[in-house]
Amino acid sequence: MSAAPTKPTVTEREAREVAEAAREQDWRKPSFAKELFLGRFRLDLIHPHPMPPTEDAQRGEEFLAKLRDFCESKVDGALIEREARIPDEVVTGLKELGALGMKIDTKYGGLGLTQVYYNKALSLAGSASPAIGVLLSAHQSIGVPQPLKLFGTPEQKEQFLPRCARTDISAFLLTEPDVGSDPARLATSAVPDGDDYVLDGVKLWTTNGVVADLLVVMARVPKSEGHKGGITAFVVETNSPGVTVENRNAFLGLRGIENGVTRFHQVRVPAAHRIGPEGAGLKIALTTLNTGRLSLPASCVAAGKWCLKIAREWSAAREQWGKPIAHHEAVGSKISFIAATTFALEAVLDLSSQMADEDRNDIRIEGALAKLYASEMAWLVADELVQIRGGRGFETAESLRARGERAVPAEQVLRDLRINRIFEGSTEIMHLLIAREAVDAHLSVAGDLIDPDKSLGDKAKAGANAGVFYAKWLPKLVAGPGQLPNSYSEFKREVDLSGHLRYVERTARKLARSTFYAMSRWQGRMETKQGFLGRIVDIGAELFAMSAACVRAELLRSTEAHGREAYQLADVFCRQSRVRVEELFGRLWNNTDDLDRTVVKGVLSGTYTWLEDGIVDPSGDGPWIADATPGPSQKENVHRPIR
Repeated sequence: MSAAPTKPTVTEREAREVAEAAREQDWRKPSFAKELFLGRFRLDLIHPHPMPPTEDAQRGEEFLAKLRDFCESKVDGALIEREARIPDEVVTGLKELGALGMKIDTKYGGLGLTQVYYNKALSLAGSASPAIGVLLSAHQSIGVPQPLKLFGTPEQKEQFLPRCARTDISAFLLTEPDVGSDPARLATSAVPDGDDYVLDGVKLWTTNGVVADLLVVMARVPKSEGHKGGITAFVVETNSPGVTVENRNAFLGLRGIENGVTRFHQVRVPAAHRIGPEGAGLKIALTTLNTGRLSLPASCVAAGKWCLKIAREWSAAREQWGKPIAHHEAVGSKISFIAATTFALEAVLDLSSQMADEDRNDIRIEGALAKLYASEMAWLVADELVQIRGGRGFETAESLRARGERAVPAEQVLRDLRINRIFEGSTEIMHLLIAREAVDAHLSVAGDLIDPDKSLGDKAKAGANAGVFYAKWLPKLVAGPGQLPNSYSEFKREVDLSGHLRYVERTARKLARSTFYAMSRWQGRMETKQGFLGRIVDIGAELFAMSAACVRAELLRSTEAHGREAYQLADVFCRQSRVRVEELFGRLWNNTDDLDRTVVKGVLSGTYTWLEDGIVDPSGDGPWIADATPGPSQKENVHRPIR
């Protein structure tokens, strides 16, 4: 057996090439968000709002009723927060309820819920305890069930899915102490040895890893005769010899999650447990995340609903200067923001989820936008609730209870939500990921023009292709339905939403023109303009949210009793969103990006160290990044399977 490879050293370009190779290259289905970034407002792709089949809805509602009863009677969120652990009997109860198999097909013992009802269940469970929401989503959204559903063999599904549906908790292991969003540097190795692979390496932040029975592990297979090599996905039994859970990590929020550090030393994994071919690991991970990311917006929607409830009740009860604080404009504007944003977040989540269920559209951008937008906006919602609660918002629920007041965990929600801006792709990485997909049409026809490594012949061919594409595309960005006063008239009711949709159509074309201008201006340097790209994506996210809010309002008007109120919330949200969009457009070209880069160089070179004088650093000693050299574990195994 050959020795395990050392940690790879890669250039920035090589890292980008690895990420690019893992992308889904083709667009075989339409995408509302992709069209939006190209300046084409395809309302027909999302309106009328897609709906689940009656039998799926009935099955989902029946499970939600059981889950609600369980959460109300068996889950003590304060206890989980206080003891930083979900009681074993709660996990056992969730298993008996079938909650581990919500997304697993019924033929494997699962409940076979749709994405829509799976997310509703995560919202419900997460409102009782965010740690439970994380346990269930990490297990099903990115753990063993989802990759096997998409890429597993029939034998693998038969072997593992029944276990995942009822008894076994799973986890997803990609991150390493020195590898985050740059998987090209992945160091964990899987060396072929007969009918097995031998795993060596260390994985960090393994959510569910402390209690998991099964793991999805990403490891690098060295290229050799008969082996393509590359980053590859494996199903690993946690009780295999050589697997050690070395630490249970503790965090700012989500104190009940079972997140750890896992070491692999000479762990033998049968080749039959490899998911997909060698080298397909990153593609499997990214494809899994296309819908897996929707679990985070589900937790954000739950938090928004709770924040709205507390803001309403508290702001009516608390009086200042002779009237409830809700009637003071400074507080009322915050309540309006919370209500309107919560409505929009649920609209984005339900629309994206139903589109995922229908499988009629490619939702890779919609899913990423939902994760990005929900994680950022929910954090603002929770922050506003803390502000509305004042000193009580900063005080813990336990302290409030101890002195005789309602134990409202506002500060906990703020802490719990903070990780969503980092989980499963940080906001900064999501900006770059979405931006890459948004400009895919441009790069497919003009990419060689801005690639310094391409030959003159390649550039000439790309120039000809680009000329044909832009000759057809650019004229369509000049005018559209958004300039016609009667467009989208079906959204004109007592409250008129048609103007907002016309705004989305006009602004989508403006966004596409801005992107084209930036590509013309910066060409190959465009990928370094991360501030600009982030604002482009944020504008697109607002336009997507506005579209979803309007479509949801019309759905509720036609199917439920809250149509008038839904129109009001959609109207307020769109007006608030438009203010943010105009600010973002202003910052496309009027910003401090260049000055910021100058300051960063000064900070890193030590130019401003005098500014750090006058403090004491309370940090402990130790390396910035823990040593992850392969080898046998020197620590106690804290793996704690729940049976």
